[in-house]
Amino acid sequence: MSFGWLTPEDYQGYSFNRFLHFEHFQIKMMLQSSGWRDEKSEWHRNMGIALNANPAVAWYFTDLCPEFTETIANLKANAPPTINAAEIRTAEIHILSSTEDFTIYTTPEVMDEKCDFIKGWNKERLYELVCVTGKVVLDVGAGSGRLAFAAAERSAWVYASEPVWSLREFMRGKISKQNIHNVRVLDGMANALPFPDNVFDVVMSGHVVGDDYDNEIAELERVCKPDGWIVDCVGDSEREYKPAQALIDRGWEYVHYVGSCGKDVYNHRKRNIK
Repeated sequence: MSFGWLTPEDYQGYSFNRFLHFEHFQIKMMLQSSGWRDEKSEWHRNMGIALNANPAVAWYFTDLCPEFTETIANLKANAPPTINAAEIRTAEIHILSSTEDFTIYTTPEVMDEKCDFIKGWNKERLYELVCVTGKVVLDVGAGSGRLAFAAAERSAWVYASEPVWSLREFMRGKISKQNIHNVRVLDGMANALPFPDNVFDVVMSGHVVGDDYDNEIAELERVCKPDGWIVDCVGDSEREYKPAQALIDRGWEYVHYVGSCGKDVYNHRKRNIK
């Protein structure tokens, strides 16, 4: 899937070794879905070429995801046998672009410049959506910290849960450089948060809930205090949003605004009634 965050020229700056920064869950999703592309045979061909040309990445995939050992071996075995450097690079860029969101996560500093939901977003949109003043807040799938650092300006404490190592380290670097004292960063998936029940006044996320609505929302509700708020604050977009029917069907309300790109944006929230 292409989000338009990276242009073909941008990928020249991304070595195929970027995949050595990928987490187990990212590689698993990529291999299960063939990179979110419709042209599966083309994706298979290019991945086989790239893996044959990059044995360290092939080893890493197999070592981290042994359940895909046969899949990886088949991709390599079925790739064209004679490939020149230009064709190899074309194959590498095809695969890197097929995982555009995961690829850009390996360079968090680029995200602020390229990702529409970050670069055009105004933190006042979060404050309009939910009161975080003096609250203990959890940011689920915090990414590079768009929501976490906005909340930190008013909250008592913010915990940023993020499963991607490069993004966690980016946030920790920002905390250190800017001498921020009320943000803590840790590992955690949306469907398995490392917190006890009823901890947070506000649980927030953006572009996270949706792979498994019921289990993910149940986990957000579990760690949120009774009568606390759960919010989905997506940021601005260069494409039109629509209200998330799956959230509305589960009792969430939406808050609409026109974003900096001139497109309709719909954030969502729900009071956590237990």
